[in-house]
Amino acid sequence: MLNHKQCDAFLAVAETGSFEAAAIRLSITASAVTLRVQSLEKNLGHILIVRERPCYVTDAGRSLLNYLQHNRLREQDFLHQLTGQAQSFYTVNIATNADSLATWLLPSIKPCLTQHKIIAHFHVDDQSETHLLMQTGLVNACISAEPRAMQGCIAQPLGQMRYRLVANPEFVNTWFSQGLTREALTHAPAIIYNNKDQLHSNLLLQHFGLSPACYPHHIIPSSSAFAEAIFMGLGFGLVPDHQIEQRLKTGQLIDLMPKLNVEITLYWHHWKQQALALDQLTQHLLQHASENINGAIK
Repeated sequence: MLNHKQCDAFLAVAETGSFEAAAIRLSITASAVTLRVQSLEKNLGHILIVRERPCYVTDAGRSLLNYLQHNRLREQDFLHQLTGQAQSFYTVNIATNADSLATWLLPSIKPCLTQHKIIAHFHVDDQSETHLLMQTGLVNACISAEPRAMQGCIAQPLGQMRYRLVANPEFVNTWFSQGLTREALTHAPAIIYNNKDQLHSNLLLQHFGLSPACYPHHIIPSSSAFAEAIFMGLGFGLVPDHQIEQRLKTGQLIDLMPKLNVEITLYWHHWKQQALALDQLTQHLLQHASENINGAIK
């Protein structure tokens, strides 16, 4: 039998990335967390946590993490059905890219979260990386650009996010007065979300042969601040249509490559067998996402 306290300690470390943070979550000492995890590893005969900064789970730990998270959701289902508690909430962990969270995702799922009393814990990463959080067992479902589902899961298309390379008129007059040329791009400051964001670098590499080392660029890892930096003229960059439609119409922004846009197809990854709350969220999201994703599948 798995020890409940030991499993709680393991879950806390796996989800927070450190023994100290796990101790704060559990209201016990870090040494107590360590002892519980060590006892669990001894009982199972496997190392479950790699002690680094941040900590991460081993293959054996990933299997246990998936098992415990599934059980936690099933336990929530059972208690809800048994007690019929009107005030009880389900908690689900969802990985998403920042642009989805900043634009279409919350309007798409808000009615479901409210109606079915679901609490969402969001984990934000690049759309090419979010499915790795699911593979490691840190989340129950994810929004990803990866079309292939891992074993035991389903990947279903949600829609396409369309991005345009834009800048404000003052920036264009300063840096691109002679057009969007390779020479101009080597001097004009760009705005990039973070080092994992490949959309901008792939676009310039493909069409102008320029790698990020060839041009100056700000790194602003916040969707709202990223867009605002472009709006105020700090640089140019790729922004979702959802955030710039009106500014393009009013001339507050200029599309630098009007004949080209970048489209990213997003997929909802979830387990084939999942708790009732996640099944309700899945059905609602698949039904309503395309209403909110700008440039949904056509």
